[in-house]
Amino acid sequence: MTGERLHRTTYAVDVAAPAGVVYGLIADTTQWPLFVPPSIHVERLDFDGTRDRFQMWVTANGTVKSWLSHRILDARARRIDFHHEVPAGPSTSLGGRWTVEPMGAESSRLTLDHEFTVAEDRPEDATWVERATDSNSRTELERLKECAERWTRLDALTLSFEESVRLKGPAELVYDFLYGIADWPGRVPHVLRADVAEERSGIQVVRMDTVSDNGPAQSTEAVRVCFPHALRIVHKQTATPLLLEAHTGEWSVIPDTTGVTAVAQHSVLLREEAIEPVLGRGTSIAEARTHVRELLGAQSRTVLNLAKRHAESAIRTL
Repeated sequence: MTGERLHRTTYAVDVAAPAGVVYGLIADTTQWPLFVPPSIHVERLDFDGTRDRFQMWVTANGTVKSWLSHRILDARARRIDFHHEVPAGPSTSLGGRWTVEPMGAESSRLTLDHEFTVAEDRPEDATWVERATDSNSRTELERLKECAERWTRLDALTLSFEESVRLKGPAELVYDFLYGIADWPGRVPHVLRADVAEERSGIQVVRMDTVSDNGPAQSTEAVRVCFPHALRIVHKQTATPLLLEAHTGEWSVIPDTTGVTAVAQHSVLLREEAIEPVLGRGTSIAEARTHVRELLGAQSRTVLNLAKRHAESAIRTL
């Protein structure tokens, strides 16, 4: 378009891991929220092994942005081309590619290229996109490098699990309790503070203080993306406790013909170097996994049972 020029950026990092390992990390977009810090949530819409189409929520320059993206994967060349079908402002177009180049049997180079335009090439908009691209790209490459270089232990450092409860009550009331996280202090025992900002409907930024039975209060921050019609809330901690490198999850409410199931799902990446400082000298990865599973599981069961009581009490009151 007249007045628009193509801006290009390139970032690269050398990784002490096989090229196939590095490519595998960038190929599966559903795992990006766990391994790519700016990524909050990926809602995959279509995938056939080569073409990947998804809606994505990310943090950029301190704000939450969302766009519809399309990728073409070439596993043999270890290249992934992408473009935003519906870009987030102020960019009017954005695309690029990931490439992984083998540098030997146990090393590789990961490169990320971007190309973008802004309307009428407005300098302030170009600067905003350049700043977001620079910050996010450097953070993404750094974390992907760290994860890839721990590839022999990565399965042990990640865990996913869920808790659920059955109830007889309106699914909408269960969702309302989960959505109303600002009201949890005083209702949920382990939540001391919950400051919620919702500048855009359905996008909550939550700053919380929580406490466990045998530990000090911890401050965290999270972004929650709410889907009220689907009775789902996905979330990612953007400031985590020391023991966790990353923590993502989802609250979902599933009605059926006999009642309602409320589910809490969690995925966690442990911060390996923090295990002993947090849990004590000699603590193994397996013991750290058990600790996190028990702590988050207990907290989730507490919230789910309170949501159950909230919904079923309403029925009894009526």
